[in-house]
Amino acid sequence: MVVENLSTLNAVLNGISFFLLIYGYYLIKKKDKTAHKKIMLTATLVSVLFLISYLIYHYYVGSVPYPHHDWTRYLYFAILIPHVILAALNVPFIVVLLFYALKGLEPKHKKLAHFVWPVWLFVSVSGVIIYGMLYHL
Repeated sequence: MVVENLSTLNAVLNGISFFLLIYGYYLIKKKDKTAHKKIMLTATLVSVLFLISYLIYHYYVGSVPYPHHDWTRYLYFAILIPHVILAALNVPFIVVLLFYALKGLEPKHKKLAHFVWPVWLFVSVSGVIIYGMLYHL
C-alpha cells in the first residue's frame, strides 16, 4: 500500500468506527453489557488505528488543501473546523471513559458517555464526509 492510499483507509476506519459506535449504543440499550464492552473496545481499537494511519499519512503527504473555490468550500470548512477541534478535545475524554468502564465505575462511565459518545459519533461521520469532499467532489 502506498502512503497516498492511507486517506481512503482513514475514511474506511472512520466509517467502521461510526457503525461500531451505533451498534455499541444499541447493545447497551438492550442491556447486553458484555457485547457492548467488546464492541466499544473494538471501536476504540479502530479509532486508534485510524489515528496512527492519519498521522503517518500527514507526516508524508502534509496538508491537503481543499481544491474547490465554490460554495462547497464554505461547507467543507464548516464541517472540518468543528471536526478537528472536537476530535482533539475528545481523545482525553475517551481515555477517561474507557478507564471508568474498565474499572467498573459504571455511574461515572454512563454520565461521561452521554457527552463523549455523540461527539465521537460526529467526529467519525464528519471524517468520512470530509474525505468525500476532499477527494471525490
